[in-house]
Formats: sequence, structure tokens, C-alpha cells
Amino acid sequence: MSRIIRQVSFLLGFSLFASMLAAEDLQNPQNEVILTISGEIQTRNTDEGAEFDLDMLRALPATEISTTTIWTEGEQAFVGVELAALAALVGFEGTTLKASAVNDYSVDIPMSDAVAGRAMIAYERNGSTMPLRDKGPLWVVFPFDSDTEFQRESIYARSIWQLNRIAVVK
Repeated sequence: MSRIIRQVSFLLGFSLFASMLAAEDLQNPQNEVILTISGEIQTRNTDEGAEFDLDMLRALPATEISTTTIWTEGEQAFVGVELAALAALVGFEGTTLKASAVNDYSVDIPMSDAVAGRAMIAYERNGSTMPLRDKGPLWVVFPFDSDTEFQRESIYARSIWQLNRIAVVK
């Protein structure tokens, strides 16, 4: 099956999944919250926004990217959820995502990166969860090796690790 057909199939399946999930409300995290999405979103599970624990992220359709990065040695296998899937699930209504790390470092990610085949929020690298000391628990990753478009400083700058919150702004 071609990559485009797989992406279209994924998007159709995920859209149905997200619609059903949103209709039932977003569940509440049962474990430590590792990602909070706030701001201009439609679906919330707290007054502040949408909170996710690792199990909630793992329950979403997973994607895998095998790529090299400028921060690691050799090819790395990342597993996580596409930013597009989170956008569909919680209903991003802005133009920019302000992604912030545990240490309050932040970057702006344009909404154009929240489409299939672009950015993902990785929760595993090489088969293991990522500890805080090793760029975890979440890392925004692009398929760097798939296209020279992803091998630019502007894309590298958006690859924030130790991600713990996203604010959707207009």
C-alpha cells in the first residue's frame, strides 16, 4: 500500500475515532500528567485544557518514525502520536502552537506542522520510554531523513524535547 493511501486511511480512521472519543468527552488521566494542551481548543478534560498521561497517549493511534537526528548517534526509532492526531482529538482552533518544556524553554510551531506526515510527539525512542535526563518524556520529532524540507534550521528549532505543555494560540 502506498504511503499516501496509508496516510489517507489513517486520517479517515482517526477522524472517526476522534469524533467518537470527543462525543464521549476526553477521559481523565489516571497517572502522572505528562502533557497539557491549553488555549484555543474544543475538547477539554479540565478547566485549563486537556491533560494526558502516558497511557492516554499510547491509547491513540501510534506512528513510528525511523530517522537520524542532529542530537543523536545513528538512526533512531521513535514511536508516538502525530501532532495531527492530537489536533483532531482536542480540536485545535489557533494558528500557532507554543510548545514548552519542563525547564520553561518554548518554541512556536506553526499549525501547518499539525498535518499527517509531519511532526509527531514521541513517547518512545528505540523501544523504551525516554527519561527526563534523556530528552523525555516527550519529544517533538519530524521525519528528518524523509525529505530535505525537514533538514532546515527552522524545523530543527521546533524539535523541542522534555515537552510537557502546548498552548494553542490565535
